[in-house]
Amino acid sequence: MASYQLIKESDEDETLDLQRKDYTLHVEGYNVDVESAFQKMNPSSPSLRSGSDTGANASSRSTSASVRLVSLDVFRGLTVVLMILVDDAGGILPTINHSPWNGLTLADVVMPFFLFMNMSSRAAASKKAILRALKLLILGVFLQGGYFHGINNLTYGVDIDLIRWMGILQRIAVAYLVAAMCEIWLRNDEKVSSGSSLLKKYQWHWILMSMLSTMYLLLLYGLYVPDWEYKIPIGAPAEAKIFMVKCGVHGDTGPACNAAGMIDRMILGVQHLYRRPIYARTKQCSINSPDYGPLPPNAPSWCQAPYDPEGILSTVMAIVTCLIGLQFGHIIVHFKDHRNRLLLWIAPSSAFIVLGVLCDVFGMHINKALYSFSYTCVTGGVAGLLLATIYLVVDVYGCRRYALVLEWMGMNALLIYILVACNILPLILQGFYWRDPRNNILSLVGIGKQTQ
Repeated sequence: MASYQLIKESDEDETLDLQRKDYTLHVEGYNVDVESAFQKMNPSSPSLRSGSDTGANASSRSTSASVRLVSLDVFRGLTVVLMILVDDAGGILPTINHSPWNGLTLADVVMPFFLFMNMSSRAAASKKAILRALKLLILGVFLQGGYFHGINNLTYGVDIDLIRWMGILQRIAVAYLVAAMCEIWLRNDEKVSSGSSLLKKYQWHWILMSMLSTMYLLLLYGLYVPDWEYKIPIGAPAEAKIFMVKCGVHGDTGPACNAAGMIDRMILGVQHLYRRPIYARTKQCSINSPDYGPLPPNAPSWCQAPYDPEGILSTVMAIVTCLIGLQFGHIIVHFKDHRNRLLLWIAPSSAFIVLGVLCDVFGMHINKALYSFSYTCVTGGVAGLLLATIYLVVDVYGCRRYALVLEWMGMNALLIYILVACNILPLILQGFYWRDPRNNILSLVGIGKQTQ
């Protein structure tokens, strides 16, 4: 059993007073305030602190051990529920499915929410962060690279020449690694007692976010995109139809001639990109828009071209989303009072939303596939407001029992994502059949028929 020791920070020899705020608890090398210490030793006891605490004695201790907030797990659980909802019902209700190009739908907030909550309030060792990122990368390539072909395609395995290198887990791995390195190396010893001092302590995080955003905008709007071509196999394995896409432009943010797609084609190769692009649901490419459907007459040549929504350039802004979420985690560490936390979450979240909407109005459209600057701002702000709302309901007012299922899902988010979103569970169920592979459990409940 761990031993606990209360140590008074002052040198005065007087009776220990738990109502004072100048004591710290040393627990396996970490320092926390007296209230947290008392709560750890006496979980059933009421809170000692009745007044507000701006985090003065917890400031600058980014390695402080703090009680896990239920709202964080509930937030993750809600994100998982949204993911399952849009994956399963998106085909039936196209309005909640991903936007075909510009615009924002319910499905479009799932990825930023995952990145936003991929935050840590305590620096981890660089080696541990790198190993975790590598695990996510390898898992992502295995699950989303094409090895599992999907429901109703009872084969597996992937041609290395056609494997998809990018994906959701790969993006999370890259964003997590950058955020972890920032948390470990890019901070100073500033004492945190206010919002401005919090900004000063993590000023290099904000500088990096500004640099990444600037680089993204310069590349997206400054690079020249030439004409390009792609192939679609037809008939025999060696036969293919070649499509030519006319571009020759700068700063285009449409589906065909944007710089993000060009960078992916040059670095990754067009054969390694996602083969069911979201823009195939636009009016130019589908008679059933905003759902997938047959090509309309005189459809543009780019409609069937591969395009990766988790590409290289768009991942730059995904890193920014992860860093924004990290700053919200810092507020949890350095501020213990509910009012201060809510204020420091709501104010910047509202500002992000306003900035994103203004950018959209002036032509920098909200676009998930490009992970545009306006999309980053709006989704980051929405995530912050949602976190504040859940925190108020669950952690402040204590309505935890109503969110137990979401809390459990949040604590097992990666496992649920792998089983459900990556189709592992459906593929396992489909593997059990009666006499004919088509007579499987999924077909029995109608899932197989809907996807045929």
